[in-house]
Amino acid sequence: MNNFVAVGTVAPADGPTEAAAVNETTPIQPPSELYQGRRAVLSLDIVVVGCGLGGLAAAFCLAMAGHRVTILESAATIGEIGAGIQISPNLNRELIRWGLAKRLQEVVVKPEALTFRRWCTGETLAWTPWGDLMEKNYGAPYYHIHRADFHRMMYDLAEPHVNIRTNCRVVAMDPSIPSLTLRSGEVVHADLVIGADGLKSITRQYVVGGPDEPTPTGDAAYRAVIPTEILLADPDLRDFVETPEMVGWLGPRRHIMGYNIRAKKEYNLVMCHPDRDQEEPWKPEESAARMKAEFVGWEPRIQKLLSLIPSTLKWKLMDHAPLETWVHKDGKLALLGDSCHPMLPYRAQGSAMAIEDAAVLGNLFSRLSSHAQIAPLLHAYEAIRYDRATKTQESSCLNQIIFHLPDGPEQEKRDRQMRAAMEDALREARGEPPVGSTDTNTKGNANQWADKEKSVIQFGYDADEEAEKWWQQHGESKIGPLGMLSKL
Repeated sequence: MNNFVAVGTVAPADGPTEAAAVNETTPIQPPSELYQGRRAVLSLDIVVVGCGLGGLAAAFCLAMAGHRVTILESAATIGEIGAGIQISPNLNRELIRWGLAKRLQEVVVKPEALTFRRWCTGETLAWTPWGDLMEKNYGAPYYHIHRADFHRMMYDLAEPHVNIRTNCRVVAMDPSIPSLTLRSGEVVHADLVIGADGLKSITRQYVVGGPDEPTPTGDAAYRAVIPTEILLADPDLRDFVETPEMVGWLGPRRHIMGYNIRAKKEYNLVMCHPDRDQEEPWKPEESAARMKAEFVGWEPRIQKLLSLIPSTLKWKLMDHAPLETWVHKDGKLALLGDSCHPMLPYRAQGSAMAIEDAAVLGNLFSRLSSHAQIAPLLHAYEAIRYDRATKTQESSCLNQIIFHLPDGPEQEKRDRQMRAAMEDALREARGEPPVGSTDTNTKGNANQWADKEKSVIQFGYDADEEAEKWWQQHGESKIGPLGMLSKL
């Protein structure tokens, strides 16, 4: 626990970034068993590179599957600098399964709806009800949370079960052994390595076969957090707190997302805009002025919100094209989360995909009984996860286009689509029968959250269930026998 430093706020409205207390009042009681009580017959020494959300989740799941797990983290102390993050039902069902329900309740906010607004007028373009409907429709709630609170929970969940080593920067690797060389010169050996080291992953280079730098998307994002007591004191802003929603303002080449975090004590803002790094060097002392200059002419409530932010941090949005494979050819290294499928924030699924990856890995490796099964299980993990993660990447990239349309015919078509789906949602909320087919205005809608078919696919997904299903259909006959053969 001593390695954890909680850095809880990005550019708060009352001054520069400071370390903030992260909730840790409720002890975590993880389930006594996962994976239907299975634990691996053969226990591996596994190294997870990276102590972010995905790395912690992978380490926890593999430990619960019966393996000895070490996390290697390059930073001297472990903590998260960040702001808001979204916990969709497909992610939340895993957290609840792992015993985090009570801890979550202390700091999350359950948004009642998603609303999109026109950038210059604030006119409502889209409305999709969430609230209790998320749990009813998809089996788990939708939450908003501060990233630091989330990261601390995951750390507290994993730490009793794994060995977390800080100040351990990996500088080289031999995937055939596998072994990792640290900056200190130490060589760490393992039976299996999981690369969860993010967008600028070193482990990815060994899977790809050489340097593979992320590419700029052309967008960047300002991030800030405002105490909600300030919003509550303003009649124009009060409703953003009293009626918690995920609110998005859509404009030419820009959009803003706002929502409550930390049990409605803070309001999180993410402001996406064209990245001008190459044109204008970044100067933190000029951050607020430059942020406001990006959103001149936006509706009055946006101007009020921006005026409450004295400084901000900028997040350059980078991306990678989908990889051909996530598994090294020698079958002892696999990638997870942003190291293999980075997600742009436009679909709010980055952490969800990483934690789904971790859940599938843990489930599969709870069945391990022989070294001969390691590579096949890694390829099974990729087979289960690849298409879903790749399609989610594509969905995120699609929203980058949809959100940032210039004013004109395409934007007007988008807005008409969104309004049509909103009218359907409002009729349904009033208990009125739908007009025409129930999915006429939602299937393929520009508001992807209004598309009921997409939402079932995205939010109804159960990573453990998918792993169990894959094993019954393929693994039992193809991989299971490898464990028995090794004993002959």
